[in-house]
Amino acid sequence: MGLRRAAHQGESQLTIDRPTSKGTVDRDDLVSYLDRFLMADQGADFCPNGLQVEGTPTVRRLVTGVSACLELFERARQRQADAVLVHHGIFWEGTPRQLTGLQRRRVAELIEADLNLIAYHLPLDRHPEVGNNAVAARRLELRHLEPFGDHAGSSLGFRGEFARPIQLPELLDRCRAVFAQEPLCFAAGPEAVSTLGVISGGAESSFHDAISAGLDAFVTGEASEWVMNVARESATHFIAAGHYATERLGVQALGEHLRQKFGIEVHFEDIPNPV
Repeated sequence: MGLRRAAHQGESQLTIDRPTSKGTVDRDDLVSYLDRFLMADQGADFCPNGLQVEGTPTVRRLVTGVSACLELFERARQRQADAVLVHHGIFWEGTPRQLTGLQRRRVAELIEADLNLIAYHLPLDRHPEVGNNAVAARRLELRHLEPFGDHAGSSLGFRGEFARPIQLPELLDRCRAVFAQEPLCFAAGPEAVSTLGVISGGAESSFHDAISAGLDAFVTGEASEWVMNVARESATHFIAAGHYATERLGVQALGEHLRQKFGIEVHFEDIPNPV
């Protein structure tokens, strides 16, 4: 294993770890468990899910984060982590396959630190327990959750209803509290919001699914130019709460799940992105 630097001193504001556990887990056992738990073989995706870069065979300390990047890997190395678990990995369809430039620097940091890189993209969006959308829907206080938003035959998000209709300002307050970011809102729907669909990240195209389902409002991460007019003409609220912000929830919940199951140390590293 490569030399490691001193432990990172700053705790992220959204940390989920309780660094008192002393458990270890075999790397391959951990990945096999995650593949099964997240049902990684179901549905199409834009990237490989699971182990992306191989490191040390034993995991005692795990760093989680939303998006793979050099800063995250450096923080993990400073923490003397054995593995990094992310939602957005480093290999994607349509990106260069050569390990040059920034991609070489990323992979070199992982290899020099003997760090495993584990990534789950859409499986971590759609999971009914620790997925980005299930966690968000519960924290927004939706009830009677149902899968929502088709992607290649699989539902990515969840829809539900509030215990009582709420006013749009209250919904926006809940979004601020859950996602810790100021949302962009095209307020075009009813004054009293009863039903809501949630799909994290860049799922603005699924706004049409929300409209077809007759939902009062739709929450995702990003907005495209066409969204405003569609919101107005369909009389449906559209809320963009941030791609990064809406995808912090799942990886934190998954890290906590792994801490409890295997007794390993888990540290969430927050590298905020305003998009």
